[in-house]
Amino acid sequence: MTIALPTTLDRVIRDLTASGFRAVVVGGSVRDALLGLDPKDFDIEVYGISYDLLAEFLAGRGSVDLVGKSFGVVKLSAAGETWDFSVPRRDSKTGPGHRDFRATFDADITPREAAGRRDFTVNAMAYDPVTGELLDFFGGQTDLRNRVLRATSEAFSEDPLRVLRGMQFACRFDLTIDPATAEMSRAIAGEYSTIARERIAEEFMKWAVKSTRPGRIAAYLKATGWIVHFPEIAALFDTPQDPEWHPEGDVGTHTMFVLDQAARIAQRDRLDSDARAVLLFASLAHDFAKPPTTERREKDGRMRWTSWGHEAAGGPMARGFLERIGIKSAIVDQVGPLVENHLAHHSIGQEITPRAVRRLAIRLAPASITQLIRVIEADASGRPPLEPGLPPAAARILAAAEAEAVNLRPQPPLILGRHVLPYFNDRPGVHIGEVTTAAYEAQADGAFSTEDEAMQWLSAYMEAHGLARA
Repeated sequence: MTIALPTTLDRVIRDLTASGFRAVVVGGSVRDALLGLDPKDFDIEVYGISYDLLAEFLAGRGSVDLVGKSFGVVKLSAAGETWDFSVPRRDSKTGPGHRDFRATFDADITPREAAGRRDFTVNAMAYDPVTGELLDFFGGQTDLRNRVLRATSEAFSEDPLRVLRGMQFACRFDLTIDPATAEMSRAIAGEYSTIARERIAEEFMKWAVKSTRPGRIAAYLKATGWIVHFPEIAALFDTPQDPEWHPEGDVGTHTMFVLDQAARIAQRDRLDSDARAVLLFASLAHDFAKPPTTERREKDGRMRWTSWGHEAAGGPMARGFLERIGIKSAIVDQVGPLVENHLAHHSIGQEITPRAVRRLAIRLAPASITQLIRVIEADASGRPPLEPGLPPAAARILAAAEAEAVNLRPQPPLILGRHVLPYFNDRPGVHIGEVTTAAYEAQADGAFSTEDEAMQWLSAYMEAHGLARA
């Protein structure tokens, strides 16, 4: 195999080799190259050298940053790019926590020993760009070919974060976890609480942003026993649905199909990282409230499984789940209203009006109608063998939203506090907000649509309430 490296990086590696050291590309870039993907981040491990000497060597070839010294990492910036160079290390567990390790560095550590401390075989491979040799001591290439996620060694059990890393790897690269690795994961499921919330969030964000098969998440969590830490996901399974509308099966099965469709839509629409995360998390959480709301009721003349009220109840459940795993508020604040309105096409999409679409845009903010339409499409497409696609009612909502210019955000308010203040002798207070709120409600209802019309409405409103402009 051959990995094309940036010219400057290749030169530095060859300089290290010419100086009697051995520098190899390690980790994800090797895995990605074997998968036919374009590697973007290159990590280099250097053997036979001390940390201080490596830092000194690199200092003459660009700007170095020693912020990773405790991990044996030197960051080299040159030619507009930054790469991590590291010396091999041994990790010794010193306590129960995810961070309770002591690292020791030794210039004599062999490439095999260094590879043995990595989490999974698919990440334990290295590539020597000088000789063109692939260093694969643990069968990572075979596992990658067979789509198997396997722990490199029993040291896997020393760090519970590796289970969550495995979750996003399985979904990113369509991998099935090896049974022995799943058993090791089950054995350390009780150590989930030792993982910092920001690290949990980091792995879930990688799942949301990078997965090609995000719907593998439930199977992985079940196999490892870690689904116990995510009861909202666990509860979806065995929650029945009406087979006429959901021939694919229970809510959990449906949700996993929806996630895979959401990834397809995100790829099609070329969504950026945060927009993709919003779509994936909304798709994951859209039916969180079905388990507590599902009942068998008489409908259309026969008994059916129904989940009345799950849309509204799902918003708080989605927020609670995302906040618990540490997802940033900018994403959480968009997911909540998308979940709460993911059936809007059933209620307002049949005979959509400008008023209805303007009010929908307000309810969704800070999310948008365009985002909601993607969630609706993913939901409707996750019901095989039914044909995927956007429901006609949802398409009508989008067309109306675009016509009203509210597909990306609600209308900006035409009446602001500065317009209202003169009616109260420039005296601020809650009364200003009360008037502007009433004005925005009227604007959404179509009472006015231009600034002149807005000022006429305000004058009439204030006069009706016994207030004239000062």
